[in-house]
Formats: sequence, structure tokens, C-alpha cells
Amino acid sequence: MNESVVSFEKQVELPDDVFRLLRDMLYEQSGVFLEDNSKLFVENRLQQSMHRRQFDNFRDYYYFLKYDRKKDEELSTFVDLLTIHETYFFREEKQLKAFTQEILPELLKQKHRERSLRIWSAGCSTGEEPYTIAMLILEQRAMMGWDVEIFGSDISQRVLQSARRGVYQQTAFRSTEPRYIDTYFHKEGNAYRIDDRVKKSVTFLGLSILDVSKLALINMMDVIFCRNVIIYFDPASKKKAVGIFHKKLKDHGYLLLGHSESLINISTAFALRHLQHDLVYQKFGGAESEEFKA
Repeated sequence: MNESVVSFEKQVELPDDVFRLLRDMLYEQSGVFLEDNSKLFVENRLQQSMHRRQFDNFRDYYYFLKYDRKKDEELSTFVDLLTIHETYFFREEKQLKAFTQEILPELLKQKHRERSLRIWSAGCSTGEEPYTIAMLILEQRAMMGWDVEIFGSDISQRVLQSARRGVYQQTAFRSTEPRYIDTYFHKEGNAYRIDDRVKKSVTFLGLSILDVSKLALINMMDVIFCRNVIIYFDPASKKKAVGIFHKKLKDHGYLLLGHSESLINISTAFALRHLQHDLVYQKFGGAESEEFKA
């Protein structure tokens, strides 16, 4: 066997101090905090990238990410490899029922003159969540003719490219009723392409939910979905993210988190609403919360 091939494939060990540097870099870029026991995960996930850049140690790879003038593309790959993007259509059915059967009717009454709706899917990954929201709204006959804008954001350019393409494998439909596939997708070989009726109301943006400057692109929202994202943040980043959501929500707007997430010990600026199908958070009306003021 060729010795160069053996050298190329050899597992390179990640020193403890460089692991901490890379972990801090990930935190700065994304808000995701990795525990001390994540070193092997980082070592394994970054092997291929390090070899591709022809580094034989992690320290040089770190210096490249930190200082090289061509670092931006690699930084995007770095964050992408160390963050989780697993998702699928119609995830968390009870919450979606609360959205369609309780939240949307409430918004229909409140906004019947304005006839507009703005929704943000924060940490949208490959697009299944914002497209699910778009399909659910298309099913609402009472909303025909409304101006509906759905924004999907993610820090990973790779998953956003996939979202914009809108082509999905069968695994993305594990919780999808066949009628939705028949109505809103077109079969292409072994995959399914989402219909333009769904795509036209969804805009994808490449940004971190902690990047205050870029979030100027996001205007005031009626509903924010941020499910299974802040669970990977440390307490400081969670509080910052929730503060941003509070600022971006209209009075009485809704924040929908994942079932394993809550605002306990993070914020008291939202009311916990016990709806028939699920628990959701709603922004108090009136003055800006003191806890989020600088």
C-alpha cells in the first residue's frame, strides 16, 4: 500500500488546548457550546477538513481558521460540521396543531384588516420547517389573498443551498401525511421537489440568530419558530437569543420552542400559554422588557 495514502488517512490527535481554542471559536461563530467530553467528536468531524487543507496537525488548522485571508469559506464548513442539522417535515405534530388550530385563528381575528403575516423559522436547517409552515398556511382557506412572508435562517450555507433547491429524500417525510406529498411535491427519480406555490412565500437568509448586526434584515414578526436550537447554547447565549426574539416579535406575538426547551431561568418576558394542543410562549404587550435593556 502507498505510504502517502496511509499518512493521509491516519487519524490525527486533537490536543486538549487546541480543542478548547476550536470550541471557543465555534461558540463565537454560532453560540453553540460543546462540553469537555466533546473532544473526540470534534477530532473525528474535522479530520477530513484538516487533510483537505493539507495540515498534519490541528494547531495549524486552527491558525488557518483564525488568521488566513481565505478563512471565511472554511469557517462556514467548520461550523457546519460541528452543528446539528437533523430535521424533517411536520416535526412535533402537537405544536403544529396548536399553530394551525389555535394561533392562526387568533391572528386571523387580530389582523383581518391588515391581512399580512410574518413568520421566522430560526435555525431552519435544510428548509423542512419553513416549508411545513408554508404548506399549513396554504391549507387555510381563510388566508387566501393574504400577504404571507416566511423567513428561514441558518448559519450554514450548505444547508441553505439545499433548502433553496427544495429537493428531498424519503427520510424527510417520516411524519408527513401522503396527501401533502401528493399535493405539494413533484416526484423526481427517488426524490421529491417542492412545488413553487410553497417556495414563493419562503425566503432563506444566511445568518446566526446571535448576530445582532445582520438581524437588522429581520423585521418585526408575528410568530417565531426556534425549535431544538437554543438547547445547544450555554445560558448566556440562550438569554441573548431570547432577548433578540423578544425584540423581533410584535406585541402578543408567539415564540415556539422545541419540546425539550423552555424559558425557565432564562426570561420572564413571555407568558406561557396553555393551549389545547401544546404549550407556547407569547410576548407581553406594552413597553419593552427591562431584562433585555442594555
